[in-house]
Amino acid sequence: MQYISGFGNECASEDPRCPSALPEGQNNPQVCPYNLYAEQLSGSAFTCPRSTNKRSWLYRILPSVSHKPFESIDQGHVTHNWDEVDPDPNQLRWKPFEIPKVSQKKMDFVSGLHTLCGAGDIRSNNGLAIHIFLCNTSMEDSSSERETSHLHGVRQDACAAQGDLRHSDVFEETRGYILEVYGVHFELPDLGPIGANGLANPRDFLIPVAWYEDRQVPGGYTVINKYQGKLFAAKQNVSPFNVVAWHGNYTPYKYNLENFMVINAVAFDHADPSIFTVLTAKSLRPGVAIADFVIFPPRWGVADKTFRPPYYHRNCMSEFMGLIEGHYEAKQSGFLPGGGSLHSAMTPHGPDADCFEKASKAKLAPERTADGTMAFMFESSLSMAVTKWGLKTSNCLDENYYKCWMPLKSHFTSNSRNPAGLN
Repeated sequence: MQYISGFGNECASEDPRCPSALPEGQNNPQVCPYNLYAEQLSGSAFTCPRSTNKRSWLYRILPSVSHKPFESIDQGHVTHNWDEVDPDPNQLRWKPFEIPKVSQKKMDFVSGLHTLCGAGDIRSNNGLAIHIFLCNTSMEDSSSERETSHLHGVRQDACAAQGDLRHSDVFEETRGYILEVYGVHFELPDLGPIGANGLANPRDFLIPVAWYEDRQVPGGYTVINKYQGKLFAAKQNVSPFNVVAWHGNYTPYKYNLENFMVINAVAFDHADPSIFTVLTAKSLRPGVAIADFVIFPPRWGVADKTFRPPYYHRNCMSEFMGLIEGHYEAKQSGFLPGGGSLHSAMTPHGPDADCFEKASKAKLAPERTADGTMAFMFESSLSMAVTKWGLKTSNCLDENYYKCWMPLKSHFTSNSRNPAGLN
């Protein structure tokens, strides 16, 4: 796999089988090189400021309009109905979502999509949805609205597919988390006094180079489109992966989470978890996000006179957490890879009783934290509702989650401000 590096860059790429496939000096010539079709893909309004304008020009064997009418298909467990069940203000945790064996049930990327929670309105382009995907087989001759090239994601890769870029294929039993944001694009967070460098560096984002296939299959290809929260399918004769060349800044990309440059407190107390933000999708209110993508990677813990695990918290934001691998520091048991948790707006949460007792008595020497672990959080200013699948049908909800805090006990010493054992 070959890639171009950089976040939000203006890029250009041609499949080497067709050199000079990009038109020279213009976007839409009367006849394109190699008799290709020119097609613009706009990810923002034409009149958006240059700093936020998203568009790419694609040069393809046939334009994407060359398909038969879309027809509604089985929706499976995909939904944007946030009123399926009554609201639940409790702390919620899910056991790992199991991938079915092929011998039990074939499940591709689309049939394996399960909406877990979300908020907002997809028609007004304001909101988000969190999905779990569980699949064990390729989509074969289907694609679901990366059509410009190959993008290969592995365990600690965060992959972004912009709206209406088509993609397909998994190569083994696969499980993952999807954050779908309506109406806005992800950006790198502002660094402020951190300076010019740090967190997710732009050069580490990878954009796939142009690649195409020119083939037909019996019965044609199936293109699956998600429109207004519903799934539709259309047939077409030519492969949708027929883009020979492209240029622009509206592209898929991936980022390896191991490249994140971690910043942490080096004297005392905690910096807030916003210092671990990889990408942000901003709302109209300054400093408030529709969604932040935050990770908790391996790092050093060195703060003196400090309770080092995450603090107890009530937050005006909603926090969905997932675990890719390892053991999350604040909950060494119960929160497992492939599972998740949701702490809704103003729902109290924090370390379990075992973590509190150990961390309160630990010798505060420099130590490695979260080695072999990658946890993440989708944080949103919206109050998220959980779907019926999430609360009931999945059978993964951990009904005993609240019990991890029940052993917490009072250590209040009314007659001693500075109890023994203080580090």
